Amino acid sequence: MTFSSRSPATLRLAGLLYLVIIVCGLGAEVLARGPLVDFDDPAATASAIQNAVGTFRLAIAADIVMAAADAALAILLYVIFYPVAPVMALTAMVFRLIQSVMIAINLMHMQSALLLITGAPELAKQQAEAMALHALTLHAHGYDLGLVFFAINCLLTGVLIWVSHLIPRIIGAGIIAAGIVYLIGSSLRVFAPAAVDAFMPAYGVTIVAEGAFCIILLSGGTRRRRVRDA
Repeated sequence: MTFSSRSPATLRLAGLLYLVIIVCGLGAEVLARGPLVDFDDPAATASAIQNAVGTFRLAIAADIVMAAADAALAILLYVIFYPVAPVMALTAMVFRLIQSVMIAINLMHMQSALLLITGAPELAKQQAEAMALHALTLHAHGYDLGLVFFAINCLLTGVLIWVSHLIPRIIGAGIIAAGIVYLIGSSLRVFAPAAVDAFMPAYGVTIVAEGAFCIILLSGGTRRRRVRDA
């Protein structure tokens, strides 16, 4: 049985999962969590979360869905690219799965912040607010740490796209560029945090590249060359 005879459906399912990841990831950060958190003001952050507990919990739920979809996508991309380069496809899957696990575990920091803000009567208010903001800071750093593994996945996936001929090569180049951005951004968070804000516009590259990858997967890729099972 040829791989190409089943690849369109697999590609479209992968695209659907990628769409879920993008919507949940951006929704959680930009629409739900982001507006509530001010890393320079523990009291304002605590007040905002207390007034929008449902929204904050929605951000946690969205991240859970994103992590689950990301794990499933890691497996599907392995299935898609295994005939191209088995070892590289396996390695890419492992690094993406590591990122998915880290995202899921890192959500404990968000839950901890919520518990401190809404249900820690034994602590003084200012102490609870400071501890909650610290937990949210740890979540942000943990997220960036997970992106180190995702960056490696992007570099490998970009190469796999480039050599597979299932997907246009320009998408592979874009995913490699996204991996470089993620790697630099996460490194700055650890080694040069003062430069993080100045680097933020570069993440536009990741949105464009991953969005294009999602769209081409949803469309079934390109069928100019058939890739057969090993």
